[in-house]
Amino acid sequence: MSLSFEAKARPEGSKPGALRREGLVPANLYGHDGANSVLLTINARDLGYMLREARVRETPIELSIADLDWKGSVVLQEVQKHPWKSTLVYHVSFLATKG
Repeated sequence: MSLSFEAKARPEGSKPGALRREGLVPANLYGHDGANSVLLTINARDLGYMLREARVRETPIELSIADLDWKGSVVLQEVQKHPWKSTLVYHVSFLATKG
């Protein structure tokens, strides 16, 4: 089973708390073009579904970023959650993989 997921580029100057109130989760993508990273936003509900299936640094995910016309294979690098509210995700990091 292959996981596919869509993200959007994070607006310049947007604050993480405001994004979370809108139902979005801040995210980063590393390694897509060398040393640069991309700031992203992800729908919190879709992210919840993905986290049920994906494992950190193990499960390949097809990520597409419509705003940047980028599509590729990534893995979850890090998931930051609230200390005792396990369903509240603060931030997600993706790492682009070759292949």
